[in-house]
Amino acid sequence: MSAQGAAHKETPKETFYRQFQGTVANLQEQINHLANLSAVAGERQDAIEHILTGISRLSNEVADAADYVPAYDQRTYSQALKQLTDQLNEAQAKFAPKSRFQFKRRSPLASGGDAVADKTDKKNDARYMLPAGGQDKSSSPFSVTDAAAAGGSESSEHRDNLGNLPSFPTKNYNEEIAKGPADSRVRKPSFSTARDITLSDHEKLHIILPLSASRATSAGALTNMKGCIVDMSVPTRVCAGGAPFASLALKNISGSLIVAGHVDGPVHITGLRDSKVLVVARQVRIHECENVDFYLYCASRPIIEDCKGLRFAPAPKFHSADKDEKTNMWDQVDDFKWLKAEHSPNWSVLPEEKRIAEDIWKDKVPGYPGAGLDDILRTVGIGAEA
Repeated sequence: MSAQGAAHKETPKETFYRQFQGTVANLQEQINHLANLSAVAGERQDAIEHILTGISRLSNEVADAADYVPAYDQRTYSQALKQLTDQLNEAQAKFAPKSRFQFKRRSPLASGGDAVADKTDKKNDARYMLPAGGQDKSSSPFSVTDAAAAGGSESSEHRDNLGNLPSFPTKNYNEEIAKGPADSRVRKPSFSTARDITLSDHEKLHIILPLSASRATSAGALTNMKGCIVDMSVPTRVCAGGAPFASLALKNISGSLIVAGHVDGPVHITGLRDSKVLVVARQVRIHECENVDFYLYCASRPIIEDCKGLRFAPAPKFHSADKDEKTNMWDQVDDFKWLKAEHSPNWSVLPEEKRIAEDIWKDKVPGYPGAGLDDILRTVGIGAEA
């Protein structure tokens, strides 16, 4: 077979171009569909969060592709992302001008764009801002050269400098949670613009993380929580489209229910009192905790130090259905401060009749009609009236 007849092997640059183009087209369709969604029950807002997550993830992928995508192509990808950002802002302005998820507009990448910008529909289509992915640039719908012209002239010596990627505003999610509506204790922070999940200094709140938080699960930390319910299961569950935490830390928590979700790496738990924790993890280390029930799937032996009154049970199937029960070492606890041959007095197996039932994990813990925070805590055995 001749060289011309041989199958063309796609280069990483061409693969990235094709995938980027498809993702941009999909995001544009979602933006165009926003006006058809209902604002009732957060349907439209959930769609906006999903688009926001997609743009942010695509921005990260552009940065990660720097090793094999030329700098001038990266600049054009950045312009395409900015075009998507502008389209999302324009779509939001039609029905929610003051939406808290709206991007801040940035100044143009270069001056002089108004004088030469193409005012056709192609100018408003981010796909026409893309480089030609290894093709002849003259055959691209909107070539790199054209993109540079549309943004203003640029000297050749600066052509290989990577332009700024779209910036995604940093949000203080803890402040947003604290300033939530006074008539409700439920909070659903999106964490859609964050790189990790950090929750701290909250009292008497029911915090539920939505799927949009899955892009921020590189690490997690919960500190200084009192009388709270925190459910992080949805964004960390792979079968639901989420991503497990790489690592997780829980510290200084009392009188709370923590549904920590899935963790691919280690979990460090310190200073918990009178609480209940559910976690599916590879490794769990527990320090200085007292009167805490742990519902675990753990792929290694759990370790405790300086603890007392701990009770252990297997994670409910609702949260660990994708795990093999035979590999769960939830009841093979090592107490590093108890070196005698006898069983450590600092931990025990939670009797089956005292465990939280499967249907409560599934139907009650996420919240149910007419139930408040205190009702759910009492249902799982936390509180004076439990």
